[in-house]
Amino acid sequence: MKDSINLKALLSQGCNGCQQVASFALLGLGIIASLTSGLMSATDALQLFFHAENCLFIRKNLKEKIADQIMSHGAQLPDLFDALPVEEAQQEFQRELATMHSLCLKLIEDKQVAA
Repeated sequence: MKDSINLKALLSQGCNGCQQVASFALLGLGIIASLTSGLMSATDALQLFFHAENCLFIRKNLKEKIADQIMSHGAQLPDLFDALPVEEAQQEFQRELATMHSLCLKLIEDKQVAA
């Protein structure tokens, strides 16, 4: 995929707040699955999904702390490979993905309880 995902355009299409958050979480789970399986690199994920425009949209419009945390974790993934030795970076990468996965599931669970 060469084009980036525009969360503002995608999530603003007549959805209420709960639907936006749940849609974001489901989309995030798909990105995380692609990262976990190696179909997508951390750099690809940053360019596709975790870029600044989407981070700002989540922070300013969704106003959901957990969603903001997911975006922050995702935006920092490529930095792991710049800052750490390869083996350590890979281990930390897997931990970050597990954390992001758990946060996405928490968002979905929270929105189901609220509905």
